[in-house]
Amino acid sequence: MTVRETADLLDVSEMTVCRLVHSGEFPAVRVGRGFRIPTRVVHDYLASSETTSRGTSPPL
Repeated sequence: MTVRETADLLDVSEMTVCRLVHSGEFPAVRVGRGFRIPTRVVHDYLASSETTSRGTSPPL
């Protein structure tokens, strides 16, 4: 997936996706001047963030 496709799917900015790539949280392949992020990586990230957000609830 391109950075733009990933950003759209995650509903974040392209800069946020680039930061995730540069921090190593998203392994990516450089193609020309851009990056390609494996679809599996994005879906695994979404699954782990859903699990984490469901497990925490705000105090009453």
